[in-house]
Amino acid sequence: MRSSAWVVASCALILSAVRLIDGAKEQRQCSEMDYYYEYTECDSTGSRWRVAIPQSPGACVGLPEPVRGTECTFSCKAGEFLEMSAQECTQCAAGSYSLGSGVRFDQWDSMPAGFSSVATFLENNPHGDDRLTCNSSTWVPQGNYLESNRDECTVSLIYAVHLKKQGSVSFEYQYPDNNLLFEFFIQNDQCQEMEQSAETKWLKLTNHGEWASHTVNLKSGTNILYWRTGGVLMGNKVVKPVLLKNIQIEGVAYTSECFPCKPGTFSRVPGSSSCEPCPRDTFSGHGASSCTPCNTSVQYAAEGSAVCKDRPPCSKKDYFQIHTACDLEGKTRVIYKWMEPKICLEGVTGAGTLPQSGEREPCPPCNPGFYNNDTATCSPCAAGTYSDGMKPCERCPAGTEPTLGYEYKWWNVLPANMKTSCFNVGNSKCDSMNGWEVAGDHIQSGAGSSDNDYLILNIHIPGFKLPTSVSSPSGAEFGRITFEFETLCTADCELYFMMDVNRKSTTVVESWEKTKTRQSYTHVMTKNASVSYTWAFQRTNQPSDSRRYVNDVARIYSISVSNAVDGVSSGCRACALSTRPSGSACVPCPPGHYIDTVTSQCTECPPKTNLDPHATPGPDACRPCGPASRSDQDHSLCYSDCRFTHTEGNVTLTFDFSPLGSVGSLMNGPSFTSKGTKYFHQFNISLCGGKGHLAECTDNVTDLSITDSQREKGEGANTIKTFICQSTIIPANGRGFHTALSSQSINLADTFLGATVANTLYGIRARPELFPQTSKNVPDIHFYYKSLEVTSSCGTGRSVVVTLRCNPERSAKGELSVPSQCPAGTCDGCAFRFLWESSAACPRCTERDFHRIEGSCQAGHQDLLYVWTDPKLCVGGVTLPQKKTLPCESMELWVRLGAGLGAFTAVLLVSLTCYFWKKNKRLEYKYSRLVISANKECEMPGADSCAVMEGENEGEMEDEVVYTKPSLLGKLKAIASKGNGQKYENMQLNSSHSKALVWS
Repeated sequence: MRSSAWVVASCALILSAVRLIDGAKEQRQCSEMDYYYEYTECDSTGSRWRVAIPQSPGACVGLPEPVRGTECTFSCKAGEFLEMSAQECTQCAAGSYSLGSGVRFDQWDSMPAGFSSVATFLENNPHGDDRLTCNSSTWVPQGNYLESNRDECTVSLIYAVHLKKQGSVSFEYQYPDNNLLFEFFIQNDQCQEMEQSAETKWLKLTNHGEWASHTVNLKSGTNILYWRTGGVLMGNKVVKPVLLKNIQIEGVAYTSECFPCKPGTFSRVPGSSSCEPCPRDTFSGHGASSCTPCNTSVQYAAEGSAVCKDRPPCSKKDYFQIHTACDLEGKTRVIYKWMEPKICLEGVTGAGTLPQSGEREPCPPCNPGFYNNDTATCSPCAAGTYSDGMKPCERCPAGTEPTLGYEYKWWNVLPANMKTSCFNVGNSKCDSMNGWEVAGDHIQSGAGSSDNDYLILNIHIPGFKLPTSVSSPSGAEFGRITFEFETLCTADCELYFMMDVNRKSTTVVESWEKTKTRQSYTHVMTKNASVSYTWAFQRTNQPSDSRRYVNDVARIYSISVSNAVDGVSSGCRACALSTRPSGSACVPCPPGHYIDTVTSQCTECPPKTNLDPHATPGPDACRPCGPASRSDQDHSLCYSDCRFTHTEGNVTLTFDFSPLGSVGSLMNGPSFTSKGTKYFHQFNISLCGGKGHLAECTDNVTDLSITDSQREKGEGANTIKTFICQSTIIPANGRGFHTALSSQSINLADTFLGATVANTLYGIRARPELFPQTSKNVPDIHFYYKSLEVTSSCGTGRSVVVTLRCNPERSAKGELSVPSQCPAGTCDGCAFRFLWESSAACPRCTERDFHRIEGSCQAGHQDLLYVWTDPKLCVGGVTLPQKKTLPCESMELWVRLGAGLGAFTAVLLVSLTCYFWKKNKRLEYKYSRLVISANKECEMPGADSCAVMEGENEGEMEDEVVYTKPSLLGKLKAIASKGNGQKYENMQLNSSHSKALVWS
């Protein structure tokens, strides 16, 4: 049995071997097309091996054996690649290029291999269904560049690279809109973020249409690169995306192949490290070593084109107008020119023609501060002289000085200190003639090379110089720029007004979307610095390479800049003269002083007034402060000193708000956007105090590279100091960013109007009905503020009302709240209202706020207690008196004394009653005797009687008188019969005589 089994197993092994040999004979031998070479990881000795990797595993046999590779630090020069078969550096062929130890990504028709775009889901979204809305957020290839998302989702562009030695990454970007966050950071293979300064992590804003470059050093090993963007509460605003191009990474050990030139570029010689763009009217395809000319009679191509385009028929979109310079006769004319390069065709069906030049017409007058010196040009007036533009320059009269600045309202030629340009979004600078065009009474945006070009107008002011009389500024204003403009649009155009202070970074001051009627805008400069003001107009925000909306236009009619250090003078203003005899020179006034136009002397403003630097010189320049406010020492602003008094009837309430602190903060929310972004609104409120106690709000989105010392000096690009400001806070969790972000800081109130219990002040309403009502007797005190900055949505500026309410249950710092109907503090974006409940908002205590309680007398002593009236609605002020103990007599002694006095009084009254009764009886008796005696003289005859007989008991009889007192009824009858003279009084007489007499 065992031998049989062994025979069977042997046969099976032989058959299997035969089958394997037959299968091997059926497989073909591998060729160079079936595999490629790679190096293994370097070992501890710095060695590596070259191995062959099949393109399709198992498709062939006979792969080359591994061989020892080059050194790990080996690399080729630029323009060369490592030919792996021979392991030698070889020049790139024409039509391709190589960086040697680097890679470059400059073609974005599709996402290159190795790149990924990942949207971060928002952890704090209260609605789970909205989590899917970020799936459509991604970086989008646009040919020459990548375009970021435009929404609030956080999207990361990720690329991993392994460097054999230290290297770097560089790229070009456009980041014009701070409504998007943009950061670049690096992680290692452990997903740990590498150390990186804020300056290299947070990208700075760029000018509209301009590309900036950014370079960061990389360490050897694995580097994971992140370009991360995310929106910041855009609302309905159309944001400008981040654009990214020309990513180049240095430090790879070698490149095993050359990169073909992208379409529109070429390399004509072998060993090129880069490709050149094709000249105008030529094109090239992928990997070209030369460019092919277009048929220029019917085709055209811009520089770096991949194809030739057909020339369209000429139309009014292809020419523009200019005004010629004034000739010696003071004449000018409008002429029309084709835009360069000219791409349209004349003489074909539907083609337009270039209009004829206009007739010669008088030149517009010179702008104020300039004069015509008979040379057909306008020249600036000399220092110390002025002109309105139509008259020769004159010197200012005594007691006045020339104003400095610029006032442009005629546009025959572009002023010398202004420049115009055009920037193409995805490529480079376009022809400057396509920027802004002068048009007589206005200057307007040109055509540009495409609809999404930025048309730039710039004016540079090297600094500001205040007039001599106000060389020590009483306020925070050094100068202001005012311009009048309008926009006429059919697409989603936008006009930006920006400024760049000290050539650090350009920030958007204000922007206007779509059609806007003719209006004026003013911006105040609060620091003396070099500044460039820029207007940028874009017809559409969508990618475009055509001119469909060329008739959408922005016009600027006038531009005025005050106190420009190199400006000209268009007039004179009053100044103060020296007090020295025969002194005629202008001298500066101390802060808070106005110029008396009669004496030309400096006069200090009265107390509780502030000086308006733009008012006409005189006493009216001192504007009174509002109720319950005072002015600072320089009369530059009005503020509250935390003291307030209110009198109603004969009651006066005194308040002291200083325990509330110099600055209060309120962070309401949280709130969520439609994409799930969690955010808070933070308000900083300075209730009391002047310049040294203002609230401060700072953006850290685009300003994280500013050092703390620079922020303390106020050098941050977006730091606001004012009475009340607002910032939007986005917490770090849930967004993928590593720090809480403060953005969109705005000035809500820079002027204190006053404090009062009235619900209206200077047209601003407090609207107490928006807050829960209180039944307490202490009135609410309203602090009224206003911002003088005019915005496109708030034509008269913003207003703020802070209502202080007494609440003894709150702490001294209190609690700020906003109306429940308006969780953002405002219902319309312009009028803000806050309620500040605090025990410190209660009045100062007085004697009216407590009462006395007397205790019982015990052991000859009595306690006097003082307690606050319930509820207690006061703080501070008078203190509650201490308990007092006074001597007193016992209550039992007084009771006994009272009982004794009562008994004595009762006995006395009884005795007096008896006495007067007996005395009354004697008087009655005497009266009766008197009556009887009077009747004896006319005694009537006796009558028969059965009475006592005569002489009977005569000696023993005593006189007896019986008197009957009239009853109450009898008295009433007597009164009734008083008129008849009748009186009825009955008296019964008992006598000792033998006969009784009755008289009635």
